[in-house]
Amino acid sequence: MPSLPLIAHTVLIGIGATAVMDVWLLVLARLGVPTAGFAMVGRWVGHFSRGRFAHPAIAKAPPLPFERGLGWFTHYLVGVAYAALLIATLGQGWLARPTVLPALVFGLATVAAPWFVMQPAMGAGFLALKTPTPLKNCLRNLANHAVFGAGLYLAAAALAAPL
Repeated sequence: MPSLPLIAHTVLIGIGATAVMDVWLLVLARLGVPTAGFAMVGRWVGHFSRGRFAHPAIAKAPPLPFERGLGWFTHYLVGVAYAALLIATLGQGWLARPTVLPALVFGLATVAAPWFVMQPAMGAGFLALKTPTPLKNCLRNLANHAVFGAGLYLAAAALAAPL
């Protein structure tokens, strides 16, 4: 069973990496680049309790109370889960001396979740093929997840640095 310090370390890395991604998304939004809102993620997850896991178009699904908050909570929970998976894969030694390449590769690999699970379940199709600009959307997803990978490294490096 993992120790409490290891769990806390993992949670902080996940939150830090997700926050780095959110800063990136905020910068993109300020530059006029469309970014996905987390309300639709919350709507999608919120419908799970009603037995609904896929939608032809999530924006047309009935709105739910607190969907935006649920979307943000889900976003950060997934970030922490990915941090845990990265640490479980690389081992605790990586926490003492984090390196950027494994974190970047892992961050890029996490793009499989939106491409093959979330987007199809929310009505956008595999690889966003049902959207007007699938290639642009996929490249944006890749960039966002590369930034998340960089965030994993930065958060781990910040926590590993001596004070």
